Amino acid sequence: MTHTMLEKSPVKYARIAGLLYLVIAVFGAFAIGYVPSVIYAAGDAAQTAENLLANQGLFNMGVLADVVVLQVEIILTVMLYWLFKPVSPTLSMIATLSRFGMIVVMGMNILIHIMPTLLLSGSNVLAVFDTAQLQATAFMFFEAHALGIFIWQLFFSLHLLLVGYLVVKSEYFPKVLGWMMGVGSFGYLIQALAGITQTENGLVSTAVVVLLVLVTLGELGFALWLLIKGINVQKFTARTNL
Repeated sequence: MTHTMLEKSPVKYARIAGLLYLVIAVFGAFAIGYVPSVIYAAGDAAQTAENLLANQGLFNMGVLADVVVLQVEIILTVMLYWLFKPVSPTLSMIATLSRFGMIVVMGMNILIHIMPTLLLSGSNVLAVFDTAQLQATAFMFFEAHALGIFIWQLFFSLHLLLVGYLVVKSEYFPKVLGWMMGVGSFGYLIQALAGITQTENGLVSTAVVVLLVLVTLGELGFALWLLIKGINVQKFTARTNL
């Protein structure tokens, strides 16, 4: 009975990790993709401020989604460490720390993200500033939040590169998913560096799109594999007993 329960444990962990991956994907797409598309108006501080005040509820839901992602990321990161530790404790730890670095930046980015609502709230403390000044400052926080995403992508690219390698070496997950995540991780790295340095190049943009599609398919495939198939218990146990 005990042996059977231990054998099932890796499968349970893997399926929970797969579910957490999908939670991050859904909530993250809403917070990073949909909400900014409604509120942020590129190069227009006044319109952005107007959109924010008109969609305060949506903005708050986006912040809440960010918080959910942050909490789930912590749990998933630890579970991934547990799954890949038998393959390489050192690389698994580096992958874990790089993802935790990403989580720390994401937490700071949430603080930056809520600053515009404080500036545009009509507080008496800010009465010394005129409307245009407040809108411009709020807009700068939106810009800083966008740059913060590029910063955490630097950590995430390293994490994905290592996880991709660990998937390939593990032999208890399909190697093709590992290659997709490992190679595609450079999409996040290149996009982050281009965003931080304000570099615009057609060839670079095309490469980023191709690599991000590749890594997204790899991550989604990995998440679904974890959720549906779980893990090859025999090979996981063999690795654990080495």
